[in-house]
Amino acid sequence: MKKPSSLWNPWHGCHKLSEGCRHCYVYRIDGKHGKDSSVVAKTDNYDLPLRRKKNGEYKIPAGNTVFTCFSSDFLVEDADGWRKDAWKMMDIRRDVNFFFITKRIDRLMECLPDNWGDGYEHVTICCTMENQDRVDYRMPIYMEVPVCHKIIICEPLLGKIDLSPYLGTWVEQVVAGGESGKDARICDYDWVLDLRRQCIEAGVSFYFKQTGSYLRKDGKIYRIARQFQHSQARKALINFEPE
Repeated sequence: MKKPSSLWNPWHGCHKLSEGCRHCYVYRIDGKHGKDSSVVAKTDNYDLPLRRKKNGEYKIPAGNTVFTCFSSDFLVEDADGWRKDAWKMMDIRRDVNFFFITKRIDRLMECLPDNWGDGYEHVTICCTMENQDRVDYRMPIYMEVPVCHKIIICEPLLGKIDLSPYLGTWVEQVVAGGESGKDARICDYDWVLDLRRQCIEAGVSFYFKQTGSYLRKDGKIYRIARQFQHSQARKALINFEPE
């Protein structure tokens, strides 16, 4: 059964940081509407976690997973003046689970709230590792920061990467996926399978999220329409959960 979820984008816009950002979906979508994605601005939904219905209930129900800041990066520098209040809202809503992905894990320690301690139990902070260069830079930082729930995001997967020196009980899952869009770079299925092998050997959950627009398998490149990229990944039947 699919868990209930909500989307909360307290601000919109970001700055491209590494190779995984080259064909950013936010830039792609904004570009179709003539919008400049490099301008970071608070959204009308900034206070969504605390908004209530007429009957007094929260608009985001208790128990939901709240996918946070998916049109920006929660740790982007431009949001430094707004993040404190965002953390306060997350602290108040300990009845939901907040989930965000960042490429700026090196900024986390300077951006945490005073009462963070070893982490908020209801907050999952994921870190993107799109190639070996970013693994080697971000992984040592990610391993050490105080976060209760950590997930490694290898998406878009841009090459064969070795996570094995780092994997262990500190990480809950590794997610892999190809890049989407007409300019997407090729994802090789062998890279995905190798990540899966590393996870199995380390006893870490593995999730193949999407194929991307171009998937190379057995030397042949397949072009996969956007609406089938998630379902084709599921049909591969390679997800892994340790016993």
